[in-house]
Amino acid sequence: MADANGLVEAMKKAALDAVKAGKPVNLCFGKVTRVSPLEINVEQKMTLGEGQLVLARHVTDYETEVTVEWETEEKGGGSGETSYSSHSHKVSGKKRMVMLNSLAVGETVLLARKQGGQKYVVLDRIGGAL
Repeated sequence: MADANGLVEAMKKAALDAVKAGKPVNLCFGKVTRVSPLEINVEQKMTLGEGQLVLARHVTDYETEVTVEWETEEKGGGSGETSYSSHSHKVSGKKRMVMLNSLAVGETVLLARKQGGQKYVVLDRIGGAL
């Protein structure tokens, strides 16, 4: 029976060693310490530079197309030559917009270490202090 227990323990250790060696995806937190070039300090242990980071689109500035539809309220005003009648404006259709979502110094982010540990994907920013 002792040999069986030893075999089971050896198998557990081998499985654990294999997982550690493969460095599967691991989640961690980081803090943005610089934006140009981008640097993120991971759990106060190491600093990652742009070459090690892959950014999800929603943590960058990007341009997108949206559909809009609204109408301003009726309004008139002014006096003399600059007076204007009550009127409204209608806005509708597809419009291009720039989403200003780039990371800022001091923000906390959630990262996923890619298998092998060479690259980190910045998944999202985290609100509040950790």
